This record gives sequence, C-alpha cells and structure tokens, in this order.
Amino acid sequence: MDELECVVVGAGVVGLAVARALAQAGREVLVLEATPWIGSATSSRNSEVIHAGLYYPPGSLKARLCVEGKAALYAYAQQRGIGHRRCGKLIVATSPDQHAGLQDIQQRAVRCGVNDLQLLSADQARALEPAVRCTQALLSPSSGIIDSHALMLSLQGDAEAAGAMLVLRSPVLHGQVTAGGVVLQVGGDEPMQLRTRLLVNAAGLHAQALAQRLEGLAPDCIPPCHWARGHYFSLPGKAAFSRLIYPMPEPGGLGTHVTLDLGGQMRFGPDVQWVPVTERDAEDYTVDPARGAAFEASVQRYWPDMPLGQLQPAYAGLRPKIVGPGKPAADFCIDGVRQHGVPGLINLFGIESPGLTASLALADHVAAMAANG
Repeated sequence: MDELECVVVGAGVVGLAVARALAQAGREVLVLEATPWIGSATSSRNSEVIHAGLYYPPGSLKARLCVEGKAALYAYAQQRGIGHRRCGKLIVATSPDQHAGLQDIQQRAVRCGVNDLQLLSADQARALEPAVRCTQALLSPSSGIIDSHALMLSLQGDAEAAGAMLVLRSPVLHGQVTAGGVVLQVGGDEPMQLRTRLLVNAAGLHAQALAQRLEGLAPDCIPPCHWARGHYFSLPGKAAFSRLIYPMPEPGGLGTHVTLDLGGQMRFGPDVQWVPVTERDAEDYTVDPARGAAFEASVQRYWPDMPLGQLQPAYAGLRPKIVGPGKPAADFCIDGVRQHGVPGLINLFGIESPGLTASLALADHVAAMAANG
C-alpha cells in the first residue's frame, strides 16, 4: 500500500489552490480528481466574477477570505499574466423601497474592510452607465472578472512545479480512518489503495458524499447537501454596459445580473433553481431556452431598452449549499480535527460563491490548519 503525506480530493479551483499551497510549503501532495478534467463543475460554470466582499456577515469566513482572496487574486493574476479586468460593479435599486437595502450592503461591507464603495444617485449612475435605469446605486470599484480556466491551469502548474501530482479519472470509492492515517480505495483506470496522513476533502458538489464514504467519521459531522442550479444566457452584439450590473440580492443568490466576459460580451444570470440531490441526473447542465423570458423580465427592471427575443442559452452551473431554500445563506464550512475529532482530515463543505475569489485565501487557511494539526 502506498504511503503519502497529503491527498487533496477534487481538482476544482479550491482543490488546486490548496494543493499549490501545501506543495509550496514543502509537503508531498497527490490530487485525486474523479472526472477527466480539472475544474469541470462549479469552478468553470459560474460568473467568473472577482467579488469585492459586500454581502457576507462581518467576521464570517466568507467575508474575511473574500476580502483577503480578492487582493491576492488580483496580485496573482497580474504576476502570472492571467486574463482579468477590474471593471467595477453597480448594485442598483429600482425603487425607493430598496434604498435602505443598499445602505445596509454598504455598512456591512465597511465592517468587512471594504471601504471604497460609493453611493450614487440615479443621475450619477446613468453618467457612468447610460443604459441603466435605477433610483439609486452602489458603485464597487474593486469588483472585476477573471479567466477561471487560465487561473486553474496556473494553479495546477504551480502545484506540479512544487512537486504535487494530479491524477484524473480517480474517484475515491471508500476511506477508513486508522491510527496511521486515512486509507483510501481509489477506482478509475488504475485502481489503487493508499494511506495518507492528511486528507483534504475539496470535492465540491460531492464533498458530503465523499465524507459519508469515510469510515470512522461520525455522520453528525456531515452537514446537509443541497444543490442550486443557476442558468446563464448571453446576448450577441456590442455590450450595453462597461461594468457589472447587479440588482438587489434575492434568496439563494445575487439576482439575475449582467456580467461581462474578457471579450466584452454580456452574460446574464444566474437564476436559482433548487435541485434535490437525490434526483436522478440532478447534475444536469442543460439550459432550457424557455427560461429566457423570465430573464428578460428580470433584467428589464434595470435595463428597459434590452432587445427582446435575442437571448441565447449559454451554460448552467451548480452550487453546493449546506442550507436549503428559504433559509439564510450559510458560511463556508471548513472542518478539522477540532470539529470532527479525526486527525489528519479537513472537510470543505458549502464552498460556493465567493469561492473563486477566495480560493488563494482559502488555500492558505487550509494550509495553516494542516500545519497546526
């Protein structure tokens, strides 16, 4: 049986960032990915937005790691030549009864260390974005966009340069906690058995399923698993905006917003569709063109001149959540021995937005947990 120091399960943006951090700290690292590709699920099916850190409760992991991760991500992208743009974002109120909500977002952001927000009148917002209709807006200059695929390839390259190994098509079938570490049964093209002194569960959508396969981990240490599917549409032609445009947040997400890709094309989404994880074929990324009508109705509230009937289905993604519909959003759940009592195991649950933005800070957090036992 092979003996390893560290195994990271999941080669999404967070798993790759964790592998990089551990390898650069001098650890022996193996990354196991069940699919044939890196980042094929949540990491590559999102808005590719660099979030400023506006929406999260002060003191939460999401708030702290988003703000820290944003600064680290901009610096990393600049250093590595990864495509990105600090384009800024407008959060728009479309009626006076939403103004208090905008002020709440600004005050919360300040408490999280985000001090560059500007509250704008409708005229000031239109001076920046003539196509927008709003009664008030909040400008976030430090929000941006990034090429998530280039980011993941760079993280993989850094990890491998520091000695980490990535093995694709290698699902973890079973694990057992022993006195010498966690013994893993790995399937795929070349099945193997190995023992690792540190196991990092960064399996994203399947983190709870993996944890349930670890014999010796108490079931009550595994939070519920909920999936929220988000669909995206694109609009051909010249973009009407130069910044990201977000409505006020809604339950389960941040509303149907306008994002831009690095080529300047507008994308709209995501909506929120809760999917029972027990449902057969729940991991479905089909976009029904009929959903476009609801997108149009939502976007027209702040872009009344939107051309109708021209939206094109783009892609869909799934978010791993640990609370279901109708409940307040949960914080990142990063559990080590203090939470579950198993030495050498770190479980990451509910790593959704702003996981991409926070990825480098998340990796440092996990590496520090590993170093401190």
